[in-house]
Amino acid sequence: MPAHLFHNISSLQAALQRRAISSTEFVEILIARTTEHAELGAYVSFDADALRQQARHADARRAAGEAAPLLGVPIAVKDNIDVAGVATSNGTTALLGKPVRRDADVIKHLRDAGALIAGKTNMHELALGITTRNAVTGTARNPWAPDRISGGSSGGSGVAVAAGMVPAALGTDTGGSVRVPSALCGIAGLRPSVGRVSGRGIAPISTTRDTAGPMAHTVQDLMTLDGILTGDIALPTPVSIQGLRLGLPRARFWESLDAGVTQVMDEALERLTRAGIVLVDVDLPGLDACNDAAGFPIALHEFVRDLGRYLEESGHAVTLAELVAQVGSPDVAGIVQPLLAGGAVPESAYREALAARTRLQAIYANSIKRHDVHALLFPTTPLTARVVGDDDTVEFNGQHAPAFPSFIRNTDPGSNAGIPGVTLPAGLAPDGLPVGLALDGPAHSDRHLLAIAAEIERLLPPPPHPVL
Repeated sequence: MPAHLFHNISSLQAALQRRAISSTEFVEILIARTTEHAELGAYVSFDADALRQQARHADARRAAGEAAPLLGVPIAVKDNIDVAGVATSNGTTALLGKPVRRDADVIKHLRDAGALIAGKTNMHELALGITTRNAVTGTARNPWAPDRISGGSSGGSGVAVAAGMVPAALGTDTGGSVRVPSALCGIAGLRPSVGRVSGRGIAPISTTRDTAGPMAHTVQDLMTLDGILTGDIALPTPVSIQGLRLGLPRARFWESLDAGVTQVMDEALERLTRAGIVLVDVDLPGLDACNDAAGFPIALHEFVRDLGRYLEESGHAVTLAELVAQVGSPDVAGIVQPLLAGGAVPESAYREALAARTRLQAIYANSIKRHDVHALLFPTTPLTARVVGDDDTVEFNGQHAPAFPSFIRNTDPGSNAGIPGVTLPAGLAPDGLPVGLALDGPAHSDRHLLAIAAEIERLLPPPPHPVL
């Protein structure tokens, strides 16, 4: 039975409930697909026998009359999230092959819901990058074109879902690390409001910026996983498309796009306006200054503080200094090694960055209120996936542009503000690569934002799947 028949959680659950397929039969399909396409580098840890054992147990529970929201559904997990008995490598040399003792809170929630942990997915080293070209664990390659990047830092999760190796996965997002690979791989992804999802047991960059988030094929699946991860299972108030007001931050978010991205987004906007959505031009005055002042100073100051604390609490017999000294990816080493060599962000600069973040949050809140819009709408990334190996610069509108800031240009400000963000597959550019459409909502409007995204999803063309 081909895996593409059950690309999403809801259809898989329906098939399991009516006994059209067992969890054991389904994981055999996934194991075969994962083995066949191992060259994509989706996983860094995949134990087929352990997955089979979990599936048999789930089938036995179902046969005994048990029910649970994710009973028998495999979920892949980014390798900076603790799964008991399995190494959390965080994509770095010092943590390879060192199992952790306890599940992260998000894993406990998945297990309580009956999910199977399919494996640990590849990631950019220490989650500090957008290519998932990792000198330690290898490269996660885009299923649409294996010579292209998958995005990052949750690239392996994006690949596993897009390639049909698993129905859904968890990633983490600090500046776009769920939404960028989701967009580049042609799937949906949610960055929750900061603090909505527990971060205990997740190797951090920055605890006041990081959040785990689901990656799947449909908004309904994002909503299901969000409810399980947070305990917020209330159905959101239904959204009416007619007269729904969405803000277009034209300056910066819509400027200097790939021609293919522009084409797909223009077609998406036409579909939305035909359906009755009201598109409102909005401004975000002072956004760039506040975003630049907040982003890296907060992340780099908290990296030193928070990752060291995680290593201690997780029982790793390695210090932060030892970990940093063994970083294998040159781009990541260039970021973190100076922090422990006299280049740390001082407390005074950190406090100024926190104040800048407060101003950034006010810019978003005030603009949304002033323009009376429910959410902001923009291209998730201004360009499609670029060739593996173009780590420093990429070709972008006839110029060589810095890769990292180019890909996170549109996702980073909302991340720094801590507000929720969703990306949806909007279509394929003429080069055959996916384009993502993003929505940012007011702080803590996650369920309402997902309801809006579900209505927009119905207006967009059904997303295709890569032919592998």
